Amino acid sequence: MRTVSTSLAALAAILAPILAASSADASLFGKKAPPEDFSVARPLPVQPVPVVATGSIFQAQDGYAALYEGWRARKVGDPLTIVLVERTAASKSSGSKLDSNGSGSITPPTTGFLNLFNKSDATLSGGRSFNGTGAADQTNSLSGEVSVTVAQVYPNGTMLVQGQKRVTLNRGDEFLKIKGLVRTADVDANNRVLSTRVADAQISYTGKGDVARAGRQGWLSRFFSVVSPF
Repeated sequence: MRTVSTSLAALAAILAPILAASSADASLFGKKAPPEDFSVARPLPVQPVPVVATGSIFQAQDGYAALYEGWRARKVGDPLTIVLVERTAASKSSGSKLDSNGSGSITPPTTGFLNLFNKSDATLSGGRSFNGTGAADQTNSLSGEVSVTVAQVYPNGTMLVQGQKRVTLNRGDEFLKIKGLVRTADVDANNRVLSTRVADAQISYTGKGDVARAGRQGWLSRFFSVVSPF
């Protein structure tokens, strides 16, 4: 019984750091953070305004558009098009080198029975060397168009826009989501704005299906990648 308890304690001591390291990677066990809200923003329902007879042909409660306002998005629920022109490139390299050497010798006495030692047996030398290099290059490009809606309008005229596009293919689904802040002045006459003009942009391009699954590492490989000390 004592042997079994000792074995279980040893096994627990071995698995404890492994489980601690694995818990840091939530995706290892399929846990995912709650998705961001990219749902369509719909305008609030219009409250009925009591009709007041003014005797005028123009009635404000019937709705109107300003003479110079145009058709650019400016209210909650208005759609506009985001033109994706994302291009990023990054490069990083590092290197280090270390060399050290040392030696020493001791001359043994040559009197009496100590004369049996050879001088070559009392020589000490050592050395170490390290040479490490690393490099990383990454290039990303994303182009296309996605329509979003105005979710909120701030007092200074800046608009919070959000939207998503889902494309279903024969081998899976593709999801494109975007959220960020847009100035009214950056919206052109065609009701379009470049993605580079979207502040605090959150752009997500993901997919699921056979193609996406084939390019994803298996759960056992992810496990060993987390716990591997090398």
